[in-house]
Amino acid sequence: MTIEKLREVVKEASALMIDNPAEVMQKHGYENIVTSSDINVQEFLKRELARLMPGSAFLCEEADLSDVPDKTDSAFTWIIDPIDGTANYARGLHQCAVSVALAKGPEVVMGAVYLPRTGEMFSAEKGRGAWLNGKPIRVSDRVFADSIMFTALPVYHKEHTAVCAGIIAETFSQCNDVRRLGAAAPELCYVAAGRCELYFEYALSPWDFAAASLIVTEAGGSLLRPDGAPLSPTAPSGVIAANSPQNLDRLLTITKKALRQALGQG
Repeated sequence: MTIEKLREVVKEASALMIDNPAEVMQKHGYENIVTSSDINVQEFLKRELARLMPGSAFLCEEADLSDVPDKTDSAFTWIIDPIDGTANYARGLHQCAVSVALAKGPEVVMGAVYLPRTGEMFSAEKGRGAWLNGKPIRVSDRVFADSIMFTALPVYHKEHTAVCAGIIAETFSQCNDVRRLGAAAPELCYVAAGRCELYFEYALSPWDFAAASLIVTEAGGSLLRPDGAPLSPTAPSGVIAANSPQNLDRLLTITKKALRQALGQG
């Protein structure tokens, strides 16, 4: 499997977002929806990737909506979000993407995030770098005070709004500004491309960040869980990211302090 072939398959899958009208269905209330395009894109990706890499396993957002088996004994696992930013997609906003990562054991070795409404293909291969539309990308060198943070409130876990709002407010007081676009994978890719320097979200699923996490690290950035632990590409987690180790450490200090206070640990 080559990165060029992965980009090709992802781009082909994205046509199912553009060429067909989407039916919107609720999974768990107004905040958590799925569209017919999510289902169509995922089924296409699983079919084509299984053909290209027979025996590979799948970890997908809409696993219960596909007939293709999700589990095998393969060392390779495809981690798929058919549409990251489904709410944006359903409302006609540009920040929505097809996100596909290939993990070998516990390590992501290849990833692609494609925004069909902007025509931007972010991709990376372990040890080879990160690219935007085939051209190398690199994180910025801005310091914390000159940084922009992309973030979100926990739309699926609103009981954690206060702690997240505190982290965002404290970071905002120390950095340049904050943004909230509503799609984790594109926002992390924007860190990789130097469009912003910081990222925080309290609770994500692995398909939200697996591909983009490799793109960030291959572009020179760093990621952790908000408690400072390493990320796993197959486990739900909060995510913090930054363009430099210094900025990541400062963001980590903010998040860990807020988490300790939320737990009553001072």
